[in-house]
Amino acid sequence: MDSLPAEAAPSVKKRTIAAWALWDWGSAAWNAVVTTFVFATFLMSSVFVDPVLVELAKTDAAAEEQVKAVIATHNTWLGWGVAAAGVAIALIAPLLGQRADAAGRRKLWLGVNSFMVFLAIAALYFVTPDTGDLDRMVIIGLIILAFGNIFFELASVNYNAMLNQISTRENRGRISGIGWGAGYLGGIVLLAILLVGFVMIEDTGWFGVTTENGENIRVAMVFAALWWLIFALPVFFAVPEKRSHEKHKTLGVVGSYKKVGRDIARLWRSDRNVLKFLIASAIFRDGLAAVFAFGGLIAAGVFGFSPTLVIVFAIVANVISGISTIAFGFLEDKVGSKAVIVWSLIGMCFAAIMVFALHGQGSVIFWVFGSILCIFVGPVQSASRSTVSQLAKPEMEGELFGLYAMTGRVVSFLAPFLYGVAISIFKSQIYGILGIMVVLLLGLILVAPLNLSPTREQEPA
Repeated sequence: MDSLPAEAAPSVKKRTIAAWALWDWGSAAWNAVVTTFVFATFLMSSVFVDPVLVELAKTDAAAEEQVKAVIATHNTWLGWGVAAAGVAIALIAPLLGQRADAAGRRKLWLGVNSFMVFLAIAALYFVTPDTGDLDRMVIIGLIILAFGNIFFELASVNYNAMLNQISTRENRGRISGIGWGAGYLGGIVLLAILLVGFVMIEDTGWFGVTTENGENIRVAMVFAALWWLIFALPVFFAVPEKRSHEKHKTLGVVGSYKKVGRDIARLWRSDRNVLKFLIASAIFRDGLAAVFAFGGLIAAGVFGFSPTLVIVFAIVANVISGISTIAFGFLEDKVGSKAVIVWSLIGMCFAAIMVFALHGQGSVIFWVFGSILCIFVGPVQSASRSTVSQLAKPEMEGELFGLYAMTGRVVSFLAPFLYGVAISIFKSQIYGILGIMVVLLLGLILVAPLNLSPTREQEPA
């Protein structure tokens, strides 16, 4: 492993890096299974539409349009739910990041929030279409998703801040890429297990589950929750707690917010480039989040993918993303994070345009250009994380990642809002792609002029 001179490079064992990366591996339970390819697709499907209307839609065109309208309404609710969770994250993340830095309790907050994600995934078992009020059940599912999103993002603040503890400036890109790539590769394994054991079944699957009332999908959520719990644990044993900085006293809630405000003002005066990157990354990361949130829904709603085919595509997408993210991580250490971010965003915009322009040609278009898009999603995320890590001063890593989360959530309404508006105006789900692409393009325009060179040496171990 390349490193800085011995006096400036932390000595980290490979098993410590592996334990850290396993948290990313386990995160596939939330990122790939819950919010993208399995549960969100299940919740936004015709399973949660009046079964009488669904049956009538098989022979009646007007009823079919009604079913599509109900599903479009549920998609709009999903967009607003994601946006509401984003507001909560924006308010809480910098506060918890600052307090974790000051008190040296990074692992504590990582553990608390990770456990809450586990509870949220397990709770999805109780979201069932076996009810007389399907809209109410959809809302309950969206509330659980919103709370899960909040806790997952808060956990990510402290997890991402650990990157400097296990890397140097010279290998940070590849280690971040290995972690993020592990998330995609974990998604492959988990999705394959769920596909065989729960989703792609006719009568009964593992443990005797059936497809009645979506039992197979709901039990799959319990399996995913256990997956998350098991792989989230190693980081707590392998990575040491970050020591507190004496000059950062633990403040009260009001005092912590005041300090965050002072730090933002200081960055504006003395290190404005950091703030510009936080704003630019907030915008393009919102576009990335929309790709994950709505990609499976577009595959199902526009290109006619069945739930099983959505998961098959998800497995292919994760293979592509996992390999490309790890490869781009090594490339990042050679060419810099900005080059990876800029060219990846250009590739994503191209792929999105082609999916929209050629969607009438059938599902092969989604397979080809959706796969091309997947090449670039992971590298942007990994390079953004390593950029924040290299820009952060030792005493405010958690706080800067908190601001990273906050700025991301301040504009988190943007892509879901434009996705929903485009669908509402044109009455077609395919136009939602344009809303997402506009956000990615805006982020590209803002990040392209920035200088993202490291501003500090790695903190001595």
